[in-house]
Parts: sequence; C-alpha cells; structure tokens
Amino acid sequence: MTAAYPDDLPVAGTSVEGRASGQGRVYQAARDQMITEHHHHYQAPASWPGPDSVRVALAERVPKILRNRSRLRAALSEAIARPSGIHVVHGMGGCGKTTLAYWAFHEALRQSRIGLWVSASERMTLRASMLAVAADRGASPGELSAAHLGQRAGADLVWHYLDRSPEPWLLVIDNADDPTLLEEGGWLRASPVGTVLVTSRRATPSLWRGAVMHRLDVLPLEDAAQVLCDLAPEAGTLHDAKGVARRLGCLPLALDLAGSYLSHQLLESWTMSDYHDHLQDDPAGLIDQGTESSDARHLVSRTWQITLDQLAAQGLPEAATLLQLLSCFGPEPIPLYFLAGNATLLSGLKPPLPGGRLEASLRGLLDHSLATLTQPPGGSRCVQVHGLLLDSIHGSLPVSQRTAYVEAASRILSQDLATADSARLRLIAPHATALLNRAGEAIVTSVVPLAVRVAQAIHDAGDYAAALALAALAAATSRRLQGAEHPDTLAARHQQGDSLRRMANFSEADQLLLQVQQLRGEVLGDDHPDTLRTASLRAMPLFLLGRRDESLDQMRRAIEAQRRVLGDNHEETLKSRALNLEYLAATGKTDEFLGEGQVTVTACERFLGPDHPVTAIAHSNYAYGLIHAGTPAEAEDAARRALDLRIRVHGLDHPLVYSAKLVLSWALMLRGDHDRAVPLMREAVAGRERLLGPDHQLTLKARVLLAERLSAAGQHEEAQHLLRDNLPAAERGYGTADPDLVRARALFPN
Repeated sequence: MTAAYPDDLPVAGTSVEGRASGQGRVYQAARDQMITEHHHHYQAPASWPGPDSVRVALAERVPKILRNRSRLRAALSEAIARPSGIHVVHGMGGCGKTTLAYWAFHEALRQSRIGLWVSASERMTLRASMLAVAADRGASPGELSAAHLGQRAGADLVWHYLDRSPEPWLLVIDNADDPTLLEEGGWLRASPVGTVLVTSRRATPSLWRGAVMHRLDVLPLEDAAQVLCDLAPEAGTLHDAKGVARRLGCLPLALDLAGSYLSHQLLESWTMSDYHDHLQDDPAGLIDQGTESSDARHLVSRTWQITLDQLAAQGLPEAATLLQLLSCFGPEPIPLYFLAGNATLLSGLKPPLPGGRLEASLRGLLDHSLATLTQPPGGSRCVQVHGLLLDSIHGSLPVSQRTAYVEAASRILSQDLATADSARLRLIAPHATALLNRAGEAIVTSVVPLAVRVAQAIHDAGDYAAALALAALAAATSRRLQGAEHPDTLAARHQQGDSLRRMANFSEADQLLLQVQQLRGEVLGDDHPDTLRTASLRAMPLFLLGRRDESLDQMRRAIEAQRRVLGDNHEETLKSRALNLEYLAATGKTDEFLGEGQVTVTACERFLGPDHPVTAIAHSNYAYGLIHAGTPAEAEDAARRALDLRIRVHGLDHPLVYSAKLVLSWALMLRGDHDRAVPLMREAVAGRERLLGPDHQLTLKARVLLAERLSAAGQHEEAQHLLRDNLPAAERGYGTADPDLVRARALFPN
C-alpha cells in the first residue's frame, strides 16, 4: 500500500512528477487527497491441458449407416427438440452406445442445437473437457484459470454458463462407466436450456436417479446381418451374413470389426462363410484383427476387462471369479438356483468366491452390464451373459484354472439334474452342450457321462431332437479325447441310437446300435449289462424296419442273457420283457403274448412300482397286444389304465401320452364307439404334429390311422383325403408290408 499524507505535500510551485516501471503505478496528490491501492498479483493464465474440441463428436469406428434403434432414436430426437433433463443409454461393452450418441450429436446439429461432446473415461479428461464446455459457452480465461487452480468450483462454473447459454444444446458425456467421477464434482446436472445424454455400462447406480434410462441391447439378427453387408458387400449374401452375425451374437462392435476385416483383406480373400468357419478356433482373436487400435474399448478380447478392473477397484474381485465360472456355460439363460444351491462349490475356486460374496458379485455383474436378468414365462429367474463375452473370458483362463472351473460347472449341473423336471431340463441342456465344447482331456471323464445323462433325461421327457444333438456331440467329444472304444463313447452312441430311433431314422439307428453292440461285446464282454442293454434296444429299429424275425430273435437272446446275468425281475430285464410284448402281439404270437403279458405287468408293478416308467411301457404294450388278440373290451380297459399311467409318469403333453391315446382310440373303434374314437385320434394326431413335427414318420402314421378311424365312422371323404396325402410318405418310412399301412391301403384299393 502507498499513501500521500498532508505532511508530505510538495511545496507550492514544485514540479510534481513520478514515473513507474513494470507493473508498478505512481499516484501523486496535491492538497488534501489520500489514495489507497491494493495489489493482488496472479500468474498469467497457464496453458491448461484439455481437448482439442468439444464441438466435434470424438468417437472412433462409427458406422456410416446406423441400423435399427429406431424407437430409441425417436425418443432421443424428441428429447433434443424439447430440452428434457438427463438421458442415460446403458448396456454392455460393444453394444453400440457411443455410436448411438454420435447419431444423437449430429441430430442435435440438424435441429440447430449446439452439440458438445465430453469423454468421462478418466477423471482428468472429464474435468478438462467440462471446463472446455464452460469456455465454449462464454467463461472468461480468468474464471477458467480460477477453476483450474481450485479457487472456484469447476462444476458450478460449467453449469452457470450452460444454464445461461443463448442457444439450446446437447451435451454428450460418453463412456461414463465410473459414475463416481461425475458424482464427485457434481458434474451431472439437468438444465432448462439443453439435454444431457450419458453413455455408460452401469445400469443401476444411484446417480442415475431421476434420469430417463434407455437399455441398449444387441441388434436383431436381420439388422446385424445387414451391418456386415454394409461393411463388406462383396464377401457374401445376406444369408451368409446371418450365419456370421448369429455366431457373433449380433454384437455391434464384433460386427464392425468382422466387416472391416472382410473388407480390407490383402493376403486373404475370405468370404463370410470362410470367416464363420474360422471363428470356431479363436473367435475373440480373429475378431480383434479387424481393428488397428490398441484401445481396449475397441477390442472384443479386452473391452470386458475394463469393467472387471473397475469391479476389483470397488472391492469386488470375486465378480471376476463368478464370471469365469459362468464362462463354462452357454449364452442361454442360467437359472439362479444353479448358483444359490452350490455355494460351497464356489468357495473352492481360485480365487475363491465365498458364499457370502455371491450376491454382491452377481449384482456387480448386472450393474456393469456384464450380465442380465431374465425370467422365462412361468420359469425361474435366470442370469444371461453374451456368448462372445463367455468365449473371451474362458479363453483367457490359464489351462490349470480352466479345468477347475469346468469341473465345478459340471458338478453344479450334475447336482441339479437329479431333481430336474422337463422345464429345468430345457434350461440344463444347452449348458451341457457348452461344457462339452469346453472340455479338455483332464475333465472329459466327468463331462461326457454328465452329457449322456442329460441327453437321456431329455429323451425321456420327449424332446428327441435335442437329445439326439447332445448325444451326438458327447459321442464326438469322447471319441476325439478318449477314443472310439472308450465306454463313455459307447454310452453316448447308445443314447444317440435310441434318439435316432425316436426320430424315425430307423436304418441309421440300426446300423449305429449294431456297431455299439459289437464294440461293447469286444470291450466289456457279451454278457455285460451295457452290451445287453444295446442288444435289447436294437430290436426296436429292426422291428420298425419290418425285419420282424430278426427283431424277435434279437430280443429273445437279450432277455435270456439278462435273466441269466441280472435276474428275472431286474429293471433292465423287465424293460426288455415289456417291450417284447408289442413284438409278440404284432407278429401273431398270441399265445406267447397272453402267457407273458399279465405276468410282466404284475412283475413290473411289484418290483418297480405302479408309477415306474417301465411299468407304463408294460401296461401300454399289454393294451396294444390285447387289441391284436381280438379282445377289444379288455383292450379298452387296459388302454385306459395305460393312458392314466402315461399321464402320471410323463405329464399331459408327451409323445408317449399321444401314443397311448392312439391305442385307446383303436380299442374304441373296434368296439364301435366312433363318437369317442375319432376325437381321441384327432388329439393324438395334433399332439404328434406339435411335438414331433408334421413330417415325422409317427405323425404320418397317425394321420393314416385317423383315416382308418374316419372310414370306420363313415366319414369316407376325409379319410380318402388323409390317405392320399400321407400313405405314400408313410410307406417310404415303414415299408409297404407294415401291417397298419396294409390295413389302411385296403380301405380304398383304388
């Protein structure tokens, strides 16, 4: 401070002159004047680090054409037109959040709004970019300097100028995967002047309260395929593109990388079909070849690790353990009871996942969009993870850890299988398939037997196509890792043959079961129970192929050996005896059938129980045999008991229930009760059409037998129509000598 006091006044007539240099000043006063000056010295504004621009959407790898997302685009377009607070687009890494934000940014420009783009991927980047927004909206260098130096609240400065902007705006805050960065400084606010659009992998943080939430998922298949065609139009057809898109799980990032790879090949000239085939080996590695960037956000194999690192930093390293366990399963829904009922298994993993941390770990995966919750109609809640994420996580596991995780996943499925009903089986099946695909030599001895058990359970539940696919994969996996003669391989092929028979591939089933019977005889011995089980099963396709003498001989020898090795009343022996009732009756061996029929039914009820599946076979085949024996009244009573038992054992909607209805309808027809016989037969046809398909051999034969019922009821026109449309195809499957078809053809010889 400088001052001029009265005692210091210059003498009259004296020259008053002063000079200052630099930033100094001289104040001179005459007479009674006092001047006081305060000096506040600031450094000149420094060159603060910041983005080159906030008026440009700094997004990499944005497609020229944005497919789908029409509903969300319409919502965002309206939000831009009428400033409406905060909108959060959330979803897993690679689902196209930034691409959508890029579109919204340019939509704002089209609507004559100011577009502002900020990255929230790091704390310093967020702060510098938001202060750059303040500068764009009119903040002075001095105000910005004070904010940078911590002498003024940065967020308050930014929102002061955003709220007073003369033009409406859209502020995009991209990659806000750690919402605490926005929360710490109060950077996220609503404004009456503009709209805020946030992209984030986080779905449920408290910071989003009050925001409009938009969940972004993968693309529909048709649009995903079109993305590939947009990027690589010369690489294949839309049909080819659908195959690749399906394998990529329709994930936009993966589609973009795959399309870029196909369109920029130099040394190779792969088509989309070629690319699809090569995805089987190392999907994430191949997909990542479509980018030159090393940024983890643009690599399928690394983008998930960003989120796992964030979870670990938040005190949830166990979330990675849970995700690694889930990576052993498939991309289909995984019931939560798989995890809840096996907490002790999870604590043995490395790193361990204690039961008390399971809930928090699962919530972490859900909150960070690494997984989603689903609930099938009438089913239990499930967790679901994208297939590429599963492949990437599982592929990154060291081999030693991979074995432990697959073993744990296998034990989880095995424990649930023991009590699974048909609904649970449908959920288990795809994960048994995934375990087979994950299995290596160290774990195959656990996984293949489990897969065979699942296939058998699915077969027994009536889903023969799914059982066939799983058994075939189990057989191929076991053959590759253990050899063609390993007992596990033979068990899988046995189940494969049984499902082939149910799928009406009779010749293929016979050939396969013959091979299995011979190999089991060589490896296990001719009298081994497994060898005898295959021998008994092979009698079925032989019978259906019309080779009835061979079938009877095959079954007779199997039963004799089973009685000798296992005993008369062992489950396997009783099953063969129950099956043999049909063969005896259909080949005219009525006396032998009548001698064995009731005895077998009684033995099954006594030694296996009245509601055992083998007891149901015995009742059904006994009713069928009574029809051939010419006792329709007894047959009707037996058929009703058989139908009731089939329903108790299998439920209302099962192929074997409709077979039982067919037999009861036949008995009713023979008794002249056409009013009940025809509707019941229509039910059998409709059930087979729905469960087995309209072209399945059993469905074709059911329509032929419906024609027989209609003809007996005097409805000849519909009967002729059904025979004309179905009899030739049925004869191609069963042969012209099949007794049912011979009877049907005789109805209308011309």
